[in-house]
Amino acid sequence: MKIILSSNPYRDRGMKAAQEAQRILEQAGAETVFCLPFTPKKGERVDFPRRLTLSSLDEELPKSDLLICFGGDGTILHAARDATLHGVPILGVNMGSVGFMAELERGELSLLAPVAQGQYSVEERMMLDVRVFRGERLVSEDLALNDAVISKGSVARVAEMEVLADQVPVTAVTGDGVIVATPTGSTAYSMSAGGPIVEPSSRCILVTPVCAHRLAARPMVLSSERLVTVRLPKGNRKHLYLSVDGGKTSRLSGGDRVEITRSSHATKLVLLGNRSFYQVINQKLGGFTP
Repeated sequence: MKIILSSNPYRDRGMKAAQEAQRILEQAGAETVFCLPFTPKKGERVDFPRRLTLSSLDEELPKSDLLICFGGDGTILHAARDATLHGVPILGVNMGSVGFMAELERGELSLLAPVAQGQYSVEERMMLDVRVFRGERLVSEDLALNDAVISKGSVARVAEMEVLADQVPVTAVTGDGVIVATPTGSTAYSMSAGGPIVEPSSRCILVTPVCAHRLAARPMVLSSERLVTVRLPKGNRKHLYLSVDGGKTSRLSGGDRVEITRSSHATKLVLLGNRSFYQVINQKLGGFTP
């Protein structure tokens, strides 16, 4: 079994956790390779161990069996698209504060040994296809594990947009924006904006207004079979911004529409234990304590 060890260098300082995982996995019979989940920003100092050979995810994913990410949820989200397109499962090791999608904490690396022998299960997480149209022209497309956020950005003004399901108007949003999320993304920005918590194995699409200025604007849970369209008013000179899974934003103009559907792709997350989703909520989000 070939396993990619991918560390966020700002979380896993000196890639110490990744190197410890390498020792455990190789002693158990696995082949490992180190890759960065992203290219460090130019001019920023990153502590890399000497004699450590780095490869690229683009090169290694087509010939690997498993990807282990060391970081927070952002690190997993960053890797999810490419790993999913190559059918490679992801195992997260939390090096951040919450790490809701991570299966292991930093102190649980010894549990990786059975992974080298393929002793783990996989849970598929629904994803979203996100496409931007300007008239009938496709401007951009992306794949989301968590959410697509259409917002006004940092400008102190009100965003206006209309949300449709299968071309039928559902709600008009006047406020800071709207979040269209998967069940996995229900515990991220959507929850902070007042959206519902949904079990990640569910199949549905969440629409959550952000700081809405209308009493009628409420979070909604739609069937995963719906085509969700967020449409900007024609002739509106205000620019809005689209961000997919917290990544780089793209600018939207009046008349643009964002079409969001359930993707045929699904992210595969590795499970090693039998923890309930609600146990994770209580542990990570400070929920009910008996």
